[in-house]
Amino acid sequence: MKTVLKTFAAALLLGVAAMGVAKADPVKIGVAAEPYPPFTSPDASGKWIGWEIDFIDAVCAEEKLDCVITPVAWDGIIPALTTKKIDVIASSMSITDERKKTIDFSDKYYNTPTAIIGPKDQKFGAAPADLKGKVIGVQVSTIHAVYAKKHFTDAQEIKEYQTQDEANQDLAAGRLDAVQADSIALGEFLKSDQGKACCDLKGMVAPDIEVLGPGVGAGVRKDDTGLKDKINAGIKAIRANGKYDEISKKYFDFDIYGAEAQSN
Repeated sequence: MKTVLKTFAAALLLGVAAMGVAKADPVKIGVAAEPYPPFTSPDASGKWIGWEIDFIDAVCAEEKLDCVITPVAWDGIIPALTTKKIDVIASSMSITDERKKTIDFSDKYYNTPTAIIGPKDQKFGAAPADLKGKVIGVQVSTIHAVYAKKHFTDAQEIKEYQTQDEANQDLAAGRLDAVQADSIALGEFLKSDQGKACCDLKGMVAPDIEVLGPGVGAGVRKDDTGLKDKINAGIKAIRANGKYDEISKKYFDFDIYGAEAQSN
């Protein structure tokens, strides 16, 4: 009888354990629901691809996390995190003190300069004096919008767009004088047929770490320390075992972790 009870108890425990595994929720990885090549973009089938997708997939695999890419509107991505619609932001979000008032961040996983692009037939630079009287396009709720409003106070207008692509399109159409954004993302636009025809790199903006931050990290809820620790461990592991460099070489010919290269 005791043997039967022991067998039953063991089976019951195994069943409970199996149910626990089955009910484990996936980690929802929030990305901005818009093309942002070469970091994140949907392909023709709707699957999300790009450097940042490969990166977070590698981190999740290293830490044995069941991660699911979850597109969210950029200007609502932090509220989506705090209300638990997503669990992680992996969408080229710069680590800033202002954002850290609301959410926490993993360690930095890449850093690139901030650039200004404009029409090929106009010669100017990226300093405030160069942009005096100009209409500058930026994406809403980004460090670039904050930077432009702080430093380009003599601009005619700082025009905000829901997506980076909309700003780029208005620049190509002649409705803007300049666009500020991440140099790598703008570099991808300048490589396109439309970008080649209309625009070129004007320069990199002056550093302002208070606004631009030290680099990009994964956003997590402040109380989700366990998940933050796993992401940090995954970042450390893939940098140590060479996976990070292997992924990066598919997209870049320089070190994106601390990039200083000008993209054009």
